Amino acid sequence: MTLLEGRHQPDADASAGSTQPREEFVYVAPDDARARPLLTDLEREYDARYGDIFGEPASVELSRYPAEEFSAPRGAFVLLLRDGVAVAGGAFKTLDEHTTELKRIWTAAEHRREGLARRVVFELEEESRRRGFTRSYLTTGPRQPEAVRLYLSAHWTPLFDTTEPPERVGIHGFAKSLTDEPLNVEEVRARHDAEQAEFRAHTPEFAARLAAEAAETAAAPAEAVAAAHQATPLASATDSPGASS
Repeated sequence: MTLLEGRHQPDADASAGSTQPREEFVYVAPDDARARPLLTDLEREYDARYGDIFGEPASVELSRYPAEEFSAPRGAFVLLLRDGVAVAGGAFKTLDEHTTELKRIWTAAEHRREGLARRVVFELEEESRRRGFTRSYLTTGPRQPEAVRLYLSAHWTPLFDTTEPPERVGIHGFAKSLTDEPLNVEEVRARHDAEQAEFRAHTPEFAARLAAEAAETAAAPAEAVAAAHQATPLASATDSPGASS
């Protein structure tokens, strides 16, 4: 469904007499009151993970785009409601005539490790297809390893060297074909690299901090690096609190 406020029920067998919670995907405006917990929690999560490494608080990023970017026909903002309460959600905006960019992927803290973020990503992929787009793109940060694992496991193509430490990669780009046609990886990677070069040029604090962290990682014993990568994250591979920026 592409209509704003259109509803899609992922659990078709949930009936009025069922003891299972009623779940549905609901497309809303970004300023809908039901979306407020998503945006509030993302702001808290991004600030906790990144602080001022980007040279600005998370609230600036979350208000960077006008609501129209995430509203039909240019975009979409979806919530997964459980008994009427938002437990997960996400959005996309139009990147070009063929491509959507996924943003704001979120799962409520008390509902992580339930596979909800994966379901949201798949729903946004389907909505992109319903709108006639043929591929999707997204980015996530170096301090969100569970988000990276989510996209890799959901068959998104990384636009970076997966053997490199996350601090050296910086912003992690991913793309996915939404059709049977293979993804033109080089084209998407070139655009991603150009955008990130421009981003780093305008955020020297971010670039310098990542360079310092990459140097620390390179100097650390291999055992310590492996232990850090295996540390329990704030969410599982299937439920990132803020999988895309």
